[in-house]
Amino acid sequence: MAQERIYNFSAGPSMLPLSVLEKAASELTNFNGSGMSVMEMSHRSRVYQDIFDETKSLLKTLMNIPDTHEVIFMQGGATFQFAAVPMNLIGVTGTADYAVTGNFSSLAAKEAAKYGNVHISTSSEDRNHTYIPRQSQISLSSDASYFHYCANNTIYGTEWDYVPDTGSIPLVCDFSSSILSHQIDISKYGVIYAGVQKNMAPAGMAVVIIRRDLAGHELPCTPTIMNYKITIDKDSMYNTPPTYNIYVLGLVLKWIQEMGGIQAMDDLRRERSSLLYDFLDNSRLFHGCADREARSKMNVTFRTDSDTLDSEFSKDAASHGFENLKGHRLVGGMRASIYNAMPVEGVKKLVEFMKDFESKHS
Repeated sequence: MAQERIYNFSAGPSMLPLSVLEKAASELTNFNGSGMSVMEMSHRSRVYQDIFDETKSLLKTLMNIPDTHEVIFMQGGATFQFAAVPMNLIGVTGTADYAVTGNFSSLAAKEAAKYGNVHISTSSEDRNHTYIPRQSQISLSSDASYFHYCANNTIYGTEWDYVPDTGSIPLVCDFSSSILSHQIDISKYGVIYAGVQKNMAPAGMAVVIIRRDLAGHELPCTPTIMNYKITIDKDSMYNTPPTYNIYVLGLVLKWIQEMGGIQAMDDLRRERSSLLYDFLDNSRLFHGCADREARSKMNVTFRTDSDTLDSEFSKDAASHGFENLKGHRLVGGMRASIYNAMPVEGVKKLVEFMKDFESKHS
């Protein structure tokens, strides 16, 4: 007998909407009467070009991307962009500002330091990344080519509740964990990038949204495959793009559109996270890890006061169909990643399970 689908709280790769998986399955061997799978298609074919164009157009529509910005699809996920961003942007002045509020922004800063001077404008490391620095705590360089931050910190369960004011310094943001969950004012950003494996598609690709005038300043050492200007000029097809990822992204975007657009995703993220945080704030056993004003609506981190009990909870939860609740190895505890595809019902059932576990252990 086939295993029923579980509630997957993984931080990524994460769950996709069931209807999207079913649609992809139904078209797996024969897409739209073409007689072949999207996996087998030439990216230069008319059939695939239509898939590509529709996906790109849907993304621009849903995110209200202005004509000043271009959408490109690149391999390698967000980590690939840790190098691509400085290679393409830092050469203007040789210096970049970085906010370090978690593991991935720290890795991005370290990678950028290979290509220029990196100034840490602000950091939350002093309190184990449990908070987000305020605007007054940000120190900007006068000659920065850009300012980089990560909007949502998956490991520590924090998110920026404001857009940093950097004046004329272009904003670059890693939106991997929260893209498509709420509307972003794209005009405020020079570059937005996101690994797709959390809210958009299967792992292996990044979506990059770049202000066109920022392209074309790459360092001489920049590989052609990482060059933003060339990728824009070739419409993401300098080489074979991640064709199946783009196809699934298109299905996810149609699902979001049918659900009511990004505003509907925003409403759902608030409902899901409120269910969990309301329980945690009144629990006798569990407590949240992030400062209240910095809490992520995508990744809820929590724990008990016992590592042994934390381990028991994660194992017990998995046996009841709640998978991947164990916290990241850097911080321990638990983490519930509640991205767009997580149904509200899944969070409600998790809270009921947590209440039952609490009654048995407190």
